[in-house]
Amino acid sequence: MLFPKIIFGPIRSRRFGVSLGINLIPTTQKICTFDCVYCECGWTQDVDTQHFPTREQVRSMLQQTLEQMKQQNEAPDSITFSGNGEPTLHPDFAAIIDDTIALRNQYFPQAITTVLSNSTTLDRLPVFEALKKVDNNTMKLDAGTETTFRRLDRCFNKEMTLDRITDNLCRFEGDLLVQTLFLRGSYDGKRIDNTTETEVAEWLKRLERIRPRKVLLYPIDRATPAKDLEYIARPTLEIIAAKVRSLNIETLTFD
Repeated sequence: MLFPKIIFGPIRSRRFGVSLGINLIPTTQKICTFDCVYCECGWTQDVDTQHFPTREQVRSMLQQTLEQMKQQNEAPDSITFSGNGEPTLHPDFAAIIDDTIALRNQYFPQAITTVLSNSTTLDRLPVFEALKKVDNNTMKLDAGTETTFRRLDRCFNKEMTLDRITDNLCRFEGDLLVQTLFLRGSYDGKRIDNTTETEVAEWLKRLERIRPRKVLLYPIDRATPAKDLEYIARPTLEIIAAKVRSLNIETLTFD
């Protein structure tokens, strides 16, 4: 499933209420540093980075949409960067964040800005500084061990380890949300299960270091590119959530 527009919605989000989406990735392909076995956008293909929407296109289309929503008295709860891959890969990401905040302040100052990121680009200073301006940084942390991280998220950058991601998430000093998708299954002949006692224990250690203000737990919600994957029901998520709450971290589960 690819998002066919730069600006999409607003949609009713499980996590963020009335969410107006911004897709900074080309509408015809997925561009990401991950190739997650569960990604609703499918496998990451060879990419042509020349076809990112321009900063001017994003700003113009966002302003048009916000103007229309203002006229219709339809206020968003969140202006959310998501779409067909990793939004922080856009070469003008930092400038687009500035544009978005300015337009938000003009039209719907009560709305929050949200970025859904896989946490792999935080080494880039312009990206990190831009994210520090965002209200609701929602960062992926899908595993507790390096083995599961490699099998589940399939990061293309082999130098990007789970420890490095954890260290970078600590730089937010708690001003972030962590989102984790739980599943069981197999791919390419290898077992994947981030719900095991060992895996959850290691993941909790990372959360204890990061100390996010909130953790969001959810299962598979849409069709996945890898077919032998198992949906994790709410009772299992609640057991894991209770362990996070014991660390005095607010935790929400979704199904």
